[in-house]
Amino acid sequence: MNREPLSERIENDFKFHPADSITASRHDEVRAECRQLALSLWGLCPEGRELSLALTALEETMHWANAAIAKAPR
Repeated sequence: MNREPLSERIENDFKFHPADSITASRHDEVRAECRQLALSLWGLCPEGRELSLALTALEETMHWANAAIAKAPR
């Protein structure tokens, strides 16, 4: 069994990925888009558990999108 591809993924997933000018602007764009959606949801939905969960899920979406940007090969 070849364990090399998983080993490479683990190395990439658990190291620091500094932003450069391209990735920094992509991170900013993801945050701006998620912030805009959060504000739209806040205006459309009544306050309560469901809105809170939607905003939490949106934060998670932002996290994973930014992780994808950071971990992508350059």
